[in-house]
Amino acid sequence: MEIIQGGVCAAKGFQASGVHCGIRHNRIKKDLALIVSQVPATAAAVYTTNLVKGAPLTVTKKHLANGKAQAVICNSGNANTCNADGTQIAEQMSELVEKSTGIAAEDVVVASTGVIGQPLSIDPIAAGMEALVAGLSHNGSQMAAEAIMTTDTTIKEVAVEFTVGGKTCRMGGIAKGSGMIHPNMATMLVFITTDAAISAPMLQKALSSDIAATFNMLSIDGDTSTNDMVTVLANGMAENPEITSEGADFDAFMKALNTVNVTLCRMIAGDGEGATKLLECKVTGADTLEAAKKSAKSVICSSLLKAAMFGADANWGRVLCAIGYSGADVDVNKIDVAFQSAKGIVPVCKNGAGIPFSEEKAKEVLLEAEIEILVSVGDGPYSACAWGCDLTYDYVKINGDYRT
Repeated sequence: MEIIQGGVCAAKGFQASGVHCGIRHNRIKKDLALIVSQVPATAAAVYTTNLVKGAPLTVTKKHLANGKAQAVICNSGNANTCNADGTQIAEQMSELVEKSTGIAAEDVVVASTGVIGQPLSIDPIAAGMEALVAGLSHNGSQMAAEAIMTTDTTIKEVAVEFTVGGKTCRMGGIAKGSGMIHPNMATMLVFITTDAAISAPMLQKALSSDIAATFNMLSIDGDTSTNDMVTVLANGMAENPEITSEGADFDAFMKALNTVNVTLCRMIAGDGEGATKLLECKVTGADTLEAAKKSAKSVICSSLLKAAMFGADANWGRVLCAIGYSGADVDVNKIDVAFQSAKGIVPVCKNGAGIPFSEEKAKEVLLEAEIEILVSVGDGPYSACAWGCDLTYDYVKINGDYRT
């Protein structure tokens, strides 16, 4: 498998576009994205667990009931959530795609992101459709990635090339996510495309199983969003034998999907609102997978630990504290902790107790942009990884006036 360029347009038959249509006041920021497949595709999705869900999710879930889709439309700047006419607006977005492209409205994935509880007018979206469709290109992934950004500061896209059944396949994805991201799928917008042929049930199985070790292990601020989801479209244009069951081909597909998802997880974590550092907690030696995952997620979610990482303070006690209230079944007297970055590694705790270490070396290690928090909880066979970011003054600044 190889990392390649192209994002959601890397796979055969996919085009994308992004424009500013007027939802956002800043004219230099794109706010409407479109992704289309040349042919109908099998589709799968996972949705936020928040009881308050945006209207686009309700519409998308209905559209994907048959496991098929051919286009994705997404606006930023307005979440279309808690609006009396939200479902109507989301359906109208699908109808605009049908009118402009000929793709049936029921084959359209609809997504929105932005402020909750603010009415969304269909007028700017309708006015922007001509330019949006005219801009569709096999090189349009970056434009679409820009158009779904809210408080994101960087574009998030990735693509891979892999082999299934002797055929070369490609898979790519774009994502948005900077705040309101916390374990419980889905908690960001992620759109993935592939030209591999795979049945709808197996595609859903692949997505649902992989997010348990990827997006469900990602946290920025402890808030689970109302709108967000991950969708995958597979159009089969690579002409591989269709994947209809588990086996070597399904494993190859899963490896590609995991690579895309992990890469996007790291991009989202590193671009958390106000963040200066990507945090990765790796837990090893657990007796159960549940214990490993609970421990890793709890460390990443700890506001105290996140603040310590912002200050480059090797306050390892906060790691043990987070594991202690995580609910994980571990022996706290067997926990080892170390901090690692490009500047080296500093062990700070052995068997649940502090050990001598150089504060100067620790500071040097923790001043890097990517920090690994290495935790061993015993000699068991299970491990897990979680991603997050530091907690900074800028997070409060960004969210203090996000709406106004």
